[in-house]
Amino acid sequence: MRLLLVDDNPDALMSLGMLLELEGHDVTTANNGSDAIRLVAQVRPEVAIIDVGMPDVDGFDVARAVRSDRSLDDIILVALTGYAAESDKSRALAAGFDYHLTKPLSLEKLRHLLVNRRGGQLGGLI
Repeated sequence: MRLLLVDDNPDALMSLGMLLELEGHDVTTANNGSDAIRLVAQVRPEVAIIDVGMPDVDGFDVARAVRSDRSLDDIILVALTGYAAESDKSRALAAGFDYHLTKPLSLEKLRHLLVNRRGGQLGGLI
């Protein structure tokens, strides 16, 4: 599957990217929101996993930019954040994210999401 991984932490970006590649995914990475917006349109990933807490253009702005382009509606957006309160989840979904995952990332939850991302089997909060 084509994935876009966005995080301003270079170690987190590299390690998760390598894990996902080892699982057979085609992974493109970006370390900031501006590049993420450009790459979503270029690469057209099936799923974009986006850290919300980035400087300059944060993940919420990335999600809003992607959702403002109707031609990108088929891309699944996953918020990745250290904030797990219900208000944080609601804010992510309101910005246009389809799912909300918290750090530290559970690879089991991510795998489950990737396998079951279509067909309404998941309800946005996992």
